[in-house]
Amino acid sequence: MRAQIITIGDELLIGQVVDTNSAWIGMRLNEIGIDVVKILSISDNHHQIIDTISDAMDSVDIVLITGGLGPTKDDITLNALCEYFDTHLVLSEDVLLNIKRVLGDRISLNPLNQSQAMVPNDCEVLNNRVGTAPATWFERNGKYLISMPGVPQEMKVIMSEEILPRLVKVSSNNYIIHRNFLVTNIPESFIAQQLESWESALPECLKLAYLPSLGYVKLRLTAHGTDEGLLNKTLRQYGRELQNLLGSNVIDNIDVSLEEYLGNCINHLGLTLSTAESCTGGNIASRITSVAGCSHYYKGSVVAYSNEVKMNVLKVAPVILEKYGAVSEQTVIAMVENVKELLGTNCAIATSGIAGPDGGTLEKPVGTIWIAVSYNDVTRTFKQEINRGREINVERAVNAAFLMLINMLQAGKTVC
Repeated sequence: MRAQIITIGDELLIGQVVDTNSAWIGMRLNEIGIDVVKILSISDNHHQIIDTISDAMDSVDIVLITGGLGPTKDDITLNALCEYFDTHLVLSEDVLLNIKRVLGDRISLNPLNQSQAMVPNDCEVLNNRVGTAPATWFERNGKYLISMPGVPQEMKVIMSEEILPRLVKVSSNNYIIHRNFLVTNIPESFIAQQLESWESALPECLKLAYLPSLGYVKLRLTAHGTDEGLLNKTLRQYGRELQNLLGSNVIDNIDVSLEEYLGNCINHLGLTLSTAESCTGGNIASRITSVAGCSHYYKGSVVAYSNEVKMNVLKVAPVILEKYGAVSEQTVIAMVENVKELLGTNCAIATSGIAGPDGGTLEKPVGTIWIAVSYNDVTRTFKQEINRGREINVERAVNAAFLMLINMLQAGKTVC
């Protein structure tokens, strides 16, 4: 089945609020075999809402709307839905009771929040246990329109508890299965050239997508169909073919972030990790600690931005800094090996460089970043020499560091 997501609100169009609802809804729909073919953000305009709904209902099977259900004058979604479906608002006693329960003694019931108990007459009303605005479910001629609150926390609860179980029933026997491959050391255009004839010969049920990131490219092989077993078998077959074509540059079946994948590898092998950062300024540590459960393997970090901290905390020998400078292979080797000893870990990552926008020299221009990773008695280094601006330079270095350690841990192993 095909779906369209519509988010309503002027605040989305002027950048005051970032639309996170669509990404979350899209992921959840994909998990139950529903294809999202369009995502659209529109203003709080009565006629635009009706026109957009009309176009969507003509082209897809399921329309999901968020926003415009509040108690203020700019919340006009329900009135637009009433006009489109040729119905009218009626008072729902169930919704009114839910509003009173949610507000409790904190907020008095007034005409504005009481107005949220007015719902379209010809639809199924789904109560919102964490908010005052209910969801509404319309079915017309085998197609569905669902309107939900725009507040992400409320939308996620009502979507998970009420809407997704209903959508599973109406979209049964549809499967969308992904297999992700992470490709390093090959630019996107070269990958596409190498896979051109293979990709052209893919069966109709398979589709290949290219998802470039800083320092790597993720390939997503997607199978669509009604026979789950056959789809999985087909994915395995063509996944093996893809790996054979791209060789050792491929990490198979990686459907999480680099930091989560690295954490899974370290945890699986019973290892521990520490980090020492200069130019990346704690970005490596931040991404590692964004993963739930990282306390099982991550010990901590030293952000050694100054030479004094490098010497006094990380015990980098002054002669190394004097002879080679802070941005050097010798310095990051000392940093990575010393932080590993300092914090008592099996693995470590270290960075030192010139992120920009200034500070570079002829010998060490902006964008020069040395990275070191260490696992037990083996230490490897990499010199990043590309300047795409401070933020990109740092993000690329963080990704490179994660990939270096992943490759080191996977050496001689089929999986982490």
